[in-house]
Amino acid sequence: MHRDMKRRREKPTRAGWIKAVVAAVAYIAFIVWTKSWWGLLALPFIIDAYATHLIPWTWWKEAENPLTRVLMSWVDAIVFALVAVYFVNIYFFQNYTIPSSSLEKSLLVGDYLFVSKMSYGPRKPMTPLSMPLTQHTMPVVGGRSYLERPQWKYERVGGGRVKLNDIVVFNYPSGDTVTVNPEYQNMDFYAIAYGIGEQHYLQEYGAMPAPGELTQQQERDFFAAIYAMGRRYIDAHPEVFGGVMWRPVDRRENYVKRCVGLPGQTLEIRGGTVWLDGRPNPDPANAQRDYCVNLKQPLPEELVRELGISGEDLSSLEQSGVMPLTEKAFRRLKECTDLVASIVPDSAGSVPGGLYPLNVMTGWTRDDYGPVWIPAKGKSIRLTMDNIALYERPIGVYEGNRLEVRDGKIFINGHEADSYTFKMDYYWMQGDNRHNSADSRYWGFVPEDHIVGKPIVIWLSLDKDRGWFDGHVRWNRLFRLVDNIK
Repeated sequence: MHRDMKRRREKPTRAGWIKAVVAAVAYIAFIVWTKSWWGLLALPFIIDAYATHLIPWTWWKEAENPLTRVLMSWVDAIVFALVAVYFVNIYFFQNYTIPSSSLEKSLLVGDYLFVSKMSYGPRKPMTPLSMPLTQHTMPVVGGRSYLERPQWKYERVGGGRVKLNDIVVFNYPSGDTVTVNPEYQNMDFYAIAYGIGEQHYLQEYGAMPAPGELTQQQERDFFAAIYAMGRRYIDAHPEVFGGVMWRPVDRRENYVKRCVGLPGQTLEIRGGTVWLDGRPNPDPANAQRDYCVNLKQPLPEELVRELGISGEDLSSLEQSGVMPLTEKAFRRLKECTDLVASIVPDSAGSVPGGLYPLNVMTGWTRDDYGPVWIPAKGKSIRLTMDNIALYERPIGVYEGNRLEVRDGKIFINGHEADSYTFKMDYYWMQGDNRHNSADSRYWGFVPEDHIVGKPIVIWLSLDKDRGWFDGHVRWNRLFRLVDNIK
């Protein structure tokens, strides 16, 4: 204690003040850049750490017990590293691993990406009290890795705008509600609830209503009842689902897709091709679609590697007779008449159902969808019973309004409304693996406050289908710029 008191009475040195001024200027510049004025509260502590020494920050260096000095030196280093990582991850960049095949063959399962937060402007933390290097769950022990309070409003620091055909990392919009059981957390909660409700309805009544059989209000009420039926089942079976929980925007699962529709554009999918404002948006060079393939004999390993066919693709072929292929791979296999008996496009793309919005019978399919107008900040849309299902989630969930539909009339925050002006920009995201991607066709628009960043470079790529001495590392993909993948 005597040594600690002596340390507090030490006079500030010239070198200490120089360090304090440099650190303070850098910190103030950061505060001005982010406009996070609350951060100025930490400025006196920064100055004290370098110059005034009113607080004994490094008391442990003078502790008599050597064990205390060793342990506290490790604690000091770990805390500094966690704080540094926290700020780097929030404002500059983070690592992201491609977990699924939705963007193949553009980005592959096992690609490790540097995701730039600067490209679209860093998003200020909305759930600031969280464990660094975790998204929503504590490793090993499980449980939330963040505190739900405080919740800060959405703000973004400068940056550019998402461009058409950019590959973008964002928070999963439908991830606001998930089951506690991790087994079901990677599945869309709303699709689960509607699916269970529909099963129960079919068991009781035998068939769903035919398109056109119900009025628009009756159709809404019907799907509301279906969802409520499914939700009651989930709530009543905690032994299966573990209960239900809500996640803040920045704690929802990270997804990566290609932006194929910008705010204010009208999007339509015709025969699998995306059209924007009446003009086709060319498919990515490595876009994949499903084909029914009937083989005469197994594909040789050399051909599998040449065409980039993954173990997942082969498993799909074995189980269902369907396999995703690029146009190049399709043409190559079609030429292999000694191996392939037949190869034709899969007709499942023309089957309606299971698409956004889930509470209306649109007749849309994954290959023929829309048209839909993508909401833009400051732009208004006329609301009708024909389009309210498309826009009720942006209006009610993403922008925080109370939306109701009663007797064929639309009410927003208790007032009848025939139009709405959006507060945020929205985007339409799809995977390049067009028939094997959970994307906007299934859960709708991506709000701007869900945008995380832009992948810049592939810094590592591992092929889970290969051994370490058999091409496990995809050397040709290392340090490849994502912008060059079209």
